[in-house]
Amino acid sequence: MDESLHSSQDHEALISTAEQHLKGLLHVVFNHTDQERAVVVYDTSCLLSTILAEAYKRCLPNAVFVDFNTQTPENILTILGELRALDLVALVQSKSFRLNEFRMRVELFKRKIKVIEHPHLSRMSDDEAPYYIDSLAYDSDYYRGVGRALKSKIDTATSGVLDSGGEFLVYGSPFESAKLNIGDYSEMTNIGGQFPLGEVFTEAQDLTAVNGRVNIFSFGDVTYKLNYPKTPITLIIVEGQVVDCENSTPEFDQILFNIRTDEGVVWVRELGLGLNRAFTKTRTVADTGTYERMCGVHLSLGAKHGIYGKPGFKRRDGKYHVDVFADTQCFTLGDEVVYRDSVWIV
Repeated sequence: MDESLHSSQDHEALISTAEQHLKGLLHVVFNHTDQERAVVVYDTSCLLSTILAEAYKRCLPNAVFVDFNTQTPENILTILGELRALDLVALVQSKSFRLNEFRMRVELFKRKIKVIEHPHLSRMSDDEAPYYIDSLAYDSDYYRGVGRALKSKIDTATSGVLDSGGEFLVYGSPFESAKLNIGDYSEMTNIGGQFPLGEVFTEAQDLTAVNGRVNIFSFGDVTYKLNYPKTPITLIIVEGQVVDCENSTPEFDQILFNIRTDEGVVWVRELGLGLNRAFTKTRTVADTGTYERMCGVHLSLGAKHGIYGKPGFKRRDGKYHVDVFADTQCFTLGDEVVYRDSVWIV
C-alpha cells in the first residue's frame, strides 16, 4: 500500500471525494430524495469498502446502515423486506453478498427498488482505491452524449475495423442493437446495476464475419483479475474464432485451454466500448468487471453472452465470457473514425 494512504488526512480526502461523486450519482442518476427510503448494506473488510461505507453515511444520513458481517441473514432480509418500489439500496461489497437463495440485486429489481452495486472491492489494491473512487464521478453530458451517439452509429453501421497498432480486426457484418450503461435508466425496466458506469456494448450480427488480428495488452485471468503480459498478445481470428495467437503466456494459454476444453472453440463475441476516463492503459484496477469500463475497446472470448441470442448458441451452454483489452489505436464504424488517441470522437 502507498504510504500516502496511511495518513488520516489522505484517507479523509478519499472519503470526501467519494462523497462528492456519490452525491452526484444519487441526485442525477437515481433522482433520490429524502422522500424515499434508503438502505446501505456494507462490510469493512477492505479499504475501498470502508471508504465507500463512510461516504454513503455522509450522503445518506437518514438511511439504514447494515453491516453484513454482524447481522444475521434473517435480519437483513427483514430490513430489505420493508422497502417499497423506488426506494434505494446500495451494496458495498468486498466480495459479493449472498443470502441463501436470495440474489440481492435480482430480487430487489423484481420489486422495482433502485440498486447501486459495488462488488468485489477487495480484488483491488489499496493503491488503486483513488482510481476506483475517481471512476464514480458522473458527467451526464459526456456519458449520455457519447453513449447515445455511439449507439446510433453502431446500430446503423454495416462494418467496423479495430486497429491495434498495425493489426486489424475487421467486422464484415452489421452489429446487434447496442446496449447502454451510461446512467440513464429512463427507458429501462430496472434502475441501477453494477458501478462504476460507462460502457456501450454490442457484437457482430454474424459472428463468422469477424476476421483478422488484434493485439491485447491485458486480459481477465482465472481469478477474474487483470493480467498484463510484458508484450502484447496477438490474437489471430478466423470466422469469429481465435485459431492461434502470438506472444502468448502460460496464463493466457490456460484461458484458451479452458475454453476449448469446455466449449470446443474460442468464439469472439462482445464488442465493448468503454467510456470511463478514470481508467486507462496505465491507470488500472485489478478487478476485470470494474476495469472493463476503461476508455477503450474490449472483446470477450467464449460462447457466453446472454444479452444476444444467436442460432446454434444455447444460453445455458456458454460457460466462458473472458474480457480481453485491445491495444486500440483507432476504431472505425463504416467509414467514420469514432476512437483515436485514447479518446472517443463522436
